[in-house]
Amino acid sequence: MLRLLLLLLPLLPVAAVAEPLHLRVQGSNTIGAALVPALVQGQLRAQQATAIEQRPGAAANETVIDARDAHGQALRIDIAAHGSSTGFSALGRGEADLAAASRPITDAEVHQLKALGDLRAANAEQVIGLDGVAVIVHPDNPLPQLTTAQLAQVFSGQIQRWEQLGVAGGAIHLYARDDRSGTFETFKALVLEPNHGELAAWAQRFESSDALAERVGADRQAIGFSSLAAVHGAKVLAVAEGDAPAMLPERPMVASEDYPLSRRLYFYLPANAKPQAKALAEFAQSPAGQAIVAEQGFVSQQVKALAVPAQADMPPRYRNLAQQAQRLSVNFRFQAGSASLDNKALRDVHRVAAYLRQAGKLQSKAVLVGFGDPKETPGRAALLSRLRAQAVRRELARDGVEVLEVTGLGDELPVAGNEREQGRLRNRRVEVWVY
Repeated sequence: MLRLLLLLLPLLPVAAVAEPLHLRVQGSNTIGAALVPALVQGQLRAQQATAIEQRPGAAANETVIDARDAHGQALRIDIAAHGSSTGFSALGRGEADLAAASRPITDAEVHQLKALGDLRAANAEQVIGLDGVAVIVHPDNPLPQLTTAQLAQVFSGQIQRWEQLGVAGGAIHLYARDDRSGTFETFKALVLEPNHGELAAWAQRFESSDALAERVGADRQAIGFSSLAAVHGAKVLAVAEGDAPAMLPERPMVASEDYPLSRRLYFYLPANAKPQAKALAEFAQSPAGQAIVAEQGFVSQQVKALAVPAQADMPPRYRNLAQQAQRLSVNFRFQAGSASLDNKALRDVHRVAAYLRQAGKLQSKAVLVGFGDPKETPGRAALLSRLRAQAVRRELARDGVEVLEVTGLGDELPVAGNEREQGRLRNRRVEVWVY
């Protein structure tokens, strides 16, 4: 017996090495189809992993990546991209270590997963990039834009012919993502529900944004919606909400979240997350990870300075800024019903400070401009918008930024309608301008 044990002992380390470290990512097809595999491979390369191989999984929209880390340890990453809701369900069943979502977690999901910790905490809810839900039609369609109210009428079936929108084309063919999709949940939350609409029963449904866009590009009568990263040659319409001007999902408008159908892309980690899950989330937040987000067709959170053309209808102080300074590509936004910065804004504070430090503009070069929604009391909107900007200044000061000026423009220059709460929330923002 002793001799047998002595013979088996040398084999134990081999058995330990043979068992791979395993990471399971489930959720959004928008993120999981290409972005998550690209982030995984980027992280593995950054850690000097070798023998990196990617292959299809057991079912459609599933991917497996195998590798060996710098110490020779086998690694396996399983990615299942069947829709945002499936990621939260898999977390609850213990079948995923990290959920990828193209929409925020719901109150019901937070409650159902409370055993995993507060999934809205800053370390749990991590914004890894931005996307615009693009409204797409056939390239030959002459229609330039639609309002969110018109979109709701089209996709609920109240408007069924292109002629009702002022262009020729006959019957409108509807293409939509499936019910598990975060893209559909975003469209429903931003377009259908605010206008009391439900998706028409005859809409054709797709698990994949790529497949949907391909069908729209081949159908002259089609209209659909997809991730900005999956337009694939279809024509993209400008979208207007309320009294705000129509906007295309151009990268600066999505980066600032001014585009009406902008959305955030998330990783959600449980409180006791695996080291591999934490490492992937940290890499996604890094400059290298954000570069991959941009390479995959999404909008990164890397801070850039952008020139803004001065317009005659701008408030005088704002027009002076447009003439003399540049606007940074990030807006700070706040928790609902609060003057506290939201989870994305807390990380953006550090990104803005890092940008200003690198540009040599930490001291008295930045101007903060706060905006809000209308209030009944005269002057209150301007006051509250200035207080929001002051809150951002306090956070930036902790990172060594000395702001030149703080101003509040109240309810001027709205980016959304103020009739509904979601529009008012988008209008409550703080811009950063730099001389």
